[in-house]
Amino acid sequence: MLAFLPALLITLPLLIPWNVVGSIWQIFTRGDIGLMGWGLRQLGLEYNITRNAGDAWVTIILMDVWHWTPLVAMLCYSGLRSIPEAYYQAARIDRASKWAVFRYIQLPKLTNVLVIAVLLRFMHSFMIYAEPFVLTGGGPGSSTTFLSQSLATMAIGQQDLGPSAAFSIIYFLVILLVSWVFYTAIMNMQKDKHPQGGA
Repeated sequence: MLAFLPALLITLPLLIPWNVVGSIWQIFTRGDIGLMGWGLRQLGLEYNITRNAGDAWVTIILMDVWHWTPLVAMLCYSGLRSIPEAYYQAARIDRASKWAVFRYIQLPKLTNVLVIAVLLRFMHSFMIYAEPFVLTGGGPGSSTTFLSQSLATMAIGQQDLGPSAAFSIIYFLVILLVSWVFYTAIMNMQKDKHPQGGA
């Protein structure tokens, strides 16, 4: 049972709802009660996400990396587990170093998994809404306002349904185009690795 504890702790951020993630990081960065804000203040650094756009962007990036790194880690772990043991046995026979095993066995076998992880993170970056909205509200000013927040404001706040519908279709087409490029790249990589009818 304890063997699953590290995996459970690593995946814990994925189980937290998006709006709660924003609240956690909003509290975490406060100078009076937040650990990060207090620690930076003790070092003599002024850190305020409500007044400094740079601080707000750093916090959003840290928050997003913290929230979604477990997904990439699980994908990479499943990719590593799918590598046949014969490759590692051959590497041991050849007395390959750990770096050589990583460079010539693990990394090539993880290429497709990493491309899928990048594709998933790219698609999610277009859907990001709740975390930065709760964390900064789009501020200071409008410096951390994402396209998804602008679309929601246009559709719900201003009731501009026609322009917001057109905006959402363009939004969808951009995601679809990039996803198609990634899919085509993956398929071409597969064809190069396994050519049909080779001599």
